[in-house]
Amino acid sequence: MVAYQEFVSLSQSPDSEDRGRAAHLSAIAYLNHHGPADEHAALYAALIGFLDDPSVKVRAALAYGLLHSPEAPRPIILALLHDSAVIARAVLQYSPVLIDADLFGLIQSRDRGLLLAISQRDRISGRLAGALIACGEAPITLGLLRRSELELPAQTLSELAQAQGDSAEFRGALLARRDLPADARLLLVQKVAGALRNCRVVKGTLAPERLDRLLRNSEDTAVSSIGEREAGAGPSAYVASLIEAQRINTRVLVHALVTGHVMFFAGCLAELSQVPHQKVLAILERGSRPALHALLSRCGLGQGIGNLLARLVLHARATDLVDDAAARHYVVTALTEELIAEHDGVIPRELEEAFVYLSEQNIALARQAARGVMAAFAEEASLERALPAPDYAPVALPAA
Repeated sequence: MVAYQEFVSLSQSPDSEDRGRAAHLSAIAYLNHHGPADEHAALYAALIGFLDDPSVKVRAALAYGLLHSPEAPRPIILALLHDSAVIARAVLQYSPVLIDADLFGLIQSRDRGLLLAISQRDRISGRLAGALIACGEAPITLGLLRRSELELPAQTLSELAQAQGDSAEFRGALLARRDLPADARLLLVQKVAGALRNCRVVKGTLAPERLDRLLRNSEDTAVSSIGEREAGAGPSAYVASLIEAQRINTRVLVHALVTGHVMFFAGCLAELSQVPHQKVLAILERGSRPALHALLSRCGLGQGIGNLLARLVLHARATDLVDDAAARHYVVTALTEELIAEHDGVIPRELEEAFVYLSEQNIALARQAARGVMAAFAEEASLERALPAPDYAPVALPAA
């Protein structure tokens, strides 16, 4: 407890340390005051007086006392906002009294220190974050992108994906955001695939044909998995944009079904056929084979492709293609053998792309299924069924 005379003595001291202590005490007393109004007014007047103190230490002590309180006097906070740089940055970063309108004018100044302080505030609106990102300061933009609690405008995120998609740091920060628009996410996945394709370590490890196959399959998975997520979230223009860009082809449709992304597949058929989405889902779930063929024909697909997709839909009804690699392997193997038998080993040109895709998938799925089988066998196998130990001595190989 400080007596009034002692407070006056501190306030009028030639030592800035004493005056700073008095300024801080005044701020604390003002915020915690519950007495008569005239006392509160006197404390407010004392705060105003400390704003004119020639020492930065005194004004900083005043700011420190008021910095984190939503009850701090707004005129005093605004005055401190235009004080020396160290005080202004602290007020910008921490004071809850400031609103967006107070900050937009400072953003226009493009002062990096002020921009950094604003970007580190606890609460930032989407409009304010968009204004900060528009300043083009890469470290500040990355910091905002990494704050998952911020709601950033979809248009801003899409523009960043276009402008900064070649930067690994920006790609990582953008792809980690759950609110990234679907078209921007797909663009960044394509950028990642391009970066991997041109990476010396990757090119030196994998043969060109295998690398192209892996990346093409990864891009197909990205297209369908992003579409599945968008379909689950509600109406979206994602499929329409893919069709407009001519990204929907036989390979993508087959891949969507094989990987169990049925909602995305249904969205593609609905957009291509202009049939209501719910009706398409009903046909896929329980429609007859003629109904399936009619729907696929309305999508503009040829008879051979339509027949292949109809068979795949019927298989998908009876198996779990989302999580069961063995089921996928079974379905792909069955379809491949049916195509070979039906066409006596001469696959029509219309089905070549789909057949090549199924053959590629068969190899990958066989490996996945085998790993799952061996792991399950190893867990359940008894000691009697364990492989016998070798009865010969290991041969030492000569040094290279």
